[in-house]
Amino acid sequence: MTEAVDTTGTRATGGTEAQGPAGRAPRDEEAVSRFVERFASELVEAGMPRMPSRVFAALLASDEGVMTSAEIAEQIRISPAAVSGAIRYLTQVNMVSREREPGSRRDRYRVHTNQWYEALTNRDSILRRWDGTLREGIATVGPDSRPGRRIAETLEFFDFMQRELSGMMERWREHRERMFGS
Repeated sequence: MTEAVDTTGTRATGGTEAQGPAGRAPRDEEAVSRFVERFASELVEAGMPRMPSRVFAALLASDEGVMTSAEIAEQIRISPAAVSGAIRYLTQVNMVSREREPGSRRDRYRVHTNQWYEALTNRDSILRRWDGTLREGIATVGPDSRPGRRIAETLEFFDFMQRELSGMMERWREHRERMFGS
């Protein structure tokens, strides 16, 4: 029987299961891989690019939420260049962060514990930037014109979303604290 260390640092011994962290049931790596691909597909259907979706799902499903580029590439069977492009996208939308591996020159990538909060907070800043552009658009085409009314409705929708998002994010912080602690 052969023994190999998988990308999560657990040991696989000939089968598809790997020994989980102390006190936990063995991890079925094939089932994890199916989850990663299924969730990635759902993220793609929601509009996220394919490779960032796969990398994000792999990080999300990893034991520590942290992996190197080589570990990601090996786990989901993609090239290092594909990992690099996916990480660039995921860092831009604040879903993962890059950190230096202690005692090494290698980078590792961490999924944020509160990744959805971070991603939505980033969207909030985008909505604020769109506000000025949309107001300029209304002035340009005329507030009483058909396009002016459409742009005004778009502006009002984003203003509404921004107001609601603030309250929703505060409720999420409170809920998260109750459910998971700090």
